[in-house]
Amino acid sequence: MKSRLDQKRAVAIVYVAAMFMAVMDTTVVNVALPALGRDFHTGSGSVGLVSISYLVSLAVFIPASGWLGDRLGGRRALLGAVGVFTLASALCGAATGFGELVAFRILQAIGGAVMTPVGLAMLFRVYPPAERVRISSVLALVTALAPALGPILGGVFTTYLSWRLVFLVNVPIGALTFVFGAAALADHVPSFPGRLDVGGLLLSGLGLGSVMYGLCEGPSQGWSAAPVLATIGSGALLLALLVTVELRADKPLVDLRLLGNRMFACATSLYGLGSLAYLGALFLATLFFQEALGLSAVQSGLTVFPSAIGVMVGGQIVTRALYWRLGPRRIVAAGLLVMAAALGSMAQADGRTSLWLVRLIMFALGFGVAFVFIPAQASSMATITAAQTGRASSIFNAGKQLGGAVGVALVSTVLAAVGPSQENAAHATVRLSGYHAAFLVAAATAVLALALAVTIHDADAASTMKRRRNLQTAKR
Repeated sequence: MKSRLDQKRAVAIVYVAAMFMAVMDTTVVNVALPALGRDFHTGSGSVGLVSISYLVSLAVFIPASGWLGDRLGGRRALLGAVGVFTLASALCGAATGFGELVAFRILQAIGGAVMTPVGLAMLFRVYPPAERVRISSVLALVTALAPALGPILGGVFTTYLSWRLVFLVNVPIGALTFVFGAAALADHVPSFPGRLDVGGLLLSGLGLGSVMYGLCEGPSQGWSAAPVLATIGSGALLLALLVTVELRADKPLVDLRLLGNRMFACATSLYGLGSLAYLGALFLATLFFQEALGLSAVQSGLTVFPSAIGVMVGGQIVTRALYWRLGPRRIVAAGLLVMAAALGSMAQADGRTSLWLVRLIMFALGFGVAFVFIPAQASSMATITAAQTGRASSIFNAGKQLGGAVGVALVSTVLAAVGPSQENAAHATVRLSGYHAAFLVAAATAVLALALAVTIHDADAASTMKRRRNLQTAKR
């Protein structure tokens, strides 16, 4: 049996690698869509299925991840998910037709939907509450680094090499992660979570999947389009029915009673709102830099990248100096204010603004994100029992995924409503007001989240607020 210290490192390495692949995949592929559309002779209206099928499938299968992790054991579930994701990535890179590619993307999403929640549950089982803020800083860095790095790699691959590499890049990472995990992760005796709640699986999967599809298609088809209204409306009804069914079930697949836990509900909501503002802003910034400022995909990615550096610097300050002194409430509130200020500043940028100033603003955005994501994740399961961790992780990840999707849909809708360009007699010119309005909406989301941040009770997170030096002394 491997030592506890070894397991901390082993679980952290496997989970961080798996999370990096899953998060980066959502941004690196978008850059390659025009190129693969040309190769497969697929129009711009259909090529988006490559991304939409992945996001919808994630929403469908994430709710089952907690039950699966408890049923199979964390080690088998996590390694199986990494294996599926890696194999599917290889198949996507080798696809010979558009239909094949979409099918393999769905398979890839099944792996991604399981490995992130199961890995987080394993991580929080081996790291006691007092040590979670430290590991949360690493997770926040990956959350910021992967989407910032994705457009850079995607631009390099599609411009100079092949779009297939946006999928094949996962293969060596996934293979090494699988081999390392198979050798280093200890066997986890599975608990018996009860029989699979088929009703909960169908309602949550179809409900979340329908809402996710509507959110993805709304900005392009229009929110009044029949398919968008039908999928969001039916999804909302299914989710409402899910609440009724799961609250009555003895062993529900989606344990909504966990949202009665004050600290968990507040932290999960804040992480979701933070994802809405941040991931929506990253998506918007990439478009703004390319369409409005005329940067290439690689230059755009390099201009977004300082946000990851901001997360790294902010994370060190939060974990080493602030969290154990102040607790999550004041840190998260300060982070949301910094995010709002950075996004408001982006609403003033135009072609005359120095790129170095823009990069400084992106650094500030990442700095604020660290102040929100790290305390929220570290405190999220402070009052959750070990037996509830798997189910709680599924809900936490579903909230994060839905928040990111709503963020992209929200800024896309504002951009489309105001108009990214205007037609002149001779040509179309970029209309900056659309981008500026979308940045302001993202900033407003961060400000509104303040109302939730100030309701945090630091006493609920007390078990996570122990100084590292004191922990080391206690261990001696």
